[in-house]
Amino acid sequence: MWRAMGWRAGSCLNVKEILATLLSVTPQSSPFSPQIPNFLTGNAIFSRMEQFWSGSAINKNKGMVENLQHYGIITSRKVGEIMETIDRGLFVPNGAQPYVDSPMPIGYNATISAPHMHATCLQLLEENLQPGMRALDVGSGTGYLTACFALMVGPQGRAIGVEHIPELVSFSIENIEKSAAAPQLKDGSLSVHVGDGREGWPEFAPYDAIHVGAAAPEIPPALIDQLKPGGRMVIPVGNIFQDLQVVDKSSDGSVSIRTETSVRYVPLTSKEAQLRG
Repeated sequence: MWRAMGWRAGSCLNVKEILATLLSVTPQSSPFSPQIPNFLTGNAIFSRMEQFWSGSAINKNKGMVENLQHYGIITSRKVGEIMETIDRGLFVPNGAQPYVDSPMPIGYNATISAPHMHATCLQLLEENLQPGMRALDVGSGTGYLTACFALMVGPQGRAIGVEHIPELVSFSIENIEKSAAAPQLKDGSLSVHVGDGREGWPEFAPYDAIHVGAAAPEIPPALIDQLKPGGRMVIPVGNIFQDLQVVDKSSDGSVSIRTETSVRYVPLTSKEAQLRG
């Protein structure tokens, strides 16, 4: 449907225009029925528009990756290999459908992002996730993307997850221990910490890559400070209407920001505010 309307995945979307267009679409003119934005469960603005396949279409991690490649979401060979190696099924709660292209709740008013968003962020950060580099995953949730980062930077690099819900930190460590990233958890090149991600994790700064898995009203200064010259951060910014912003820090320390696409994430906030919902 989005291609017929001239949209493409990963493009910068005008939310109000798309909403108006979607609500005018009839079932006869599209394989999808019109749907109001999903503002409750994750980072796809229009869950049907940005959902590339349903649960009935796939039940294996490799098939999930192949679908992402088929729809042109994954174009990087390296990202495809990493997402095949780290089984998403190990990082979702029992009873969930891990290979559906949709965000899903993980408890504590948090979500795990949809596979197409994970792929998008990995590709945006790929050049800053080379062996030996350092990566910070803010709002690391169940640990999926932190584990992907660890495989990309390797044991000679460092991947750090920061999550302010202690129960999710424990769950993520259990998940990583079952995954291909387990050796790096053991050798210390991968670690997950309880903390306020808005403050980053200064101990191992500066970072070549920073990913933020929740939407900030504005970019936290501490994260810009902890971004290495030549580094890149991917962060959703906004309240009701949000943009996935790409922040690059040049060698002289100056910062440039561009918008990749419109998204919908849960808010980056305090632990107390998150638990209140």
